[in-house]
Amino acid sequence: MWTCEMFGVEKPIIALLHLDALPGDPGFCGDMNTVLEHARQDLIALQNGGVDGILFANEFSLPYQPVTDIATVSAMAYIIGNLKDEVKVPFGVNVVKNPIATIDLAAATNAMFARSCFSGAYMGEYGVYYSNSGEAVRRRKALGIENMKLLFKVNPEADTYLVQRDIRTVAKSIMFGDFADGLCVSGAAAGEEPDDNILAKVYEVAKAKDVPVFCNTGCNHKNVRDKLKYSDAVCMGSAFKKDGIFNERVDESSVHEFMDIVKAIRAEL
Repeated sequence: MWTCEMFGVEKPIIALLHLDALPGDPGFCGDMNTVLEHARQDLIALQNGGVDGILFANEFSLPYQPVTDIATVSAMAYIIGNLKDEVKVPFGVNVVKNPIATIDLAAATNAMFARSCFSGAYMGEYGVYYSNSGEAVRRRKALGIENMKLLFKVNPEADTYLVQRDIRTVAKSIMFGDFADGLCVSGAAAGEEPDDNILAKVYEVAKAKDVPVFCNTGCNHKNVRDKLKYSDAVCMGSAFKKDGIFNERVDESSVHEFMDIVKAIRAEL
């Protein structure tokens, strides 16, 4: 499986590096140097803690937009460019709710993977939006980054499909044509764990195609053993922060503790 080749381990743990609010966002502090230094602090803590990969995401660009500002993507590229020499593990990108911008950012930063809602039509508190996987795959091709992995969200957190379908049908449809490199299974919101039944169903159909499944939200120190039964990797953010609080900075000791648990699980494989 490509995840083992890229990250060098079974069941890799990809840490979300949540960037502070960026220029144009209501919560922007007004100083990009502060945003950059916060990102650097979190990067150091995550890597010292032993994570296997980093996913840069504009998680604090609240409220999210279905069409992101150029300033947002530019700021993300600036931060990643400044930190790139300090990144010691494979990294990816995610411009929240903007799949094409995510691919563009991946091309500009030479990211190895990208996570987004690359397909489907959804409704949530930010309105109705849709993604065209054909456009996403063609954009990757046009930019000459075919080896960059696309991680498709099967059930985006906080949103719902306009027409409900069985999750196995959704997963099979996403994988048709072999353009999805990974499937991300989410909970009801950021930081909430996915239903084990849903995770198991996606894992079952993905295994037949050798497509890795990512537990996309809500994994923590207490449930990681159960989640890794039906996933090949984890994308993890809030549980690495001080007291597990979304708005806090990364707690290096929490990262160490979690990775020790994961190493013990790997030793049993």
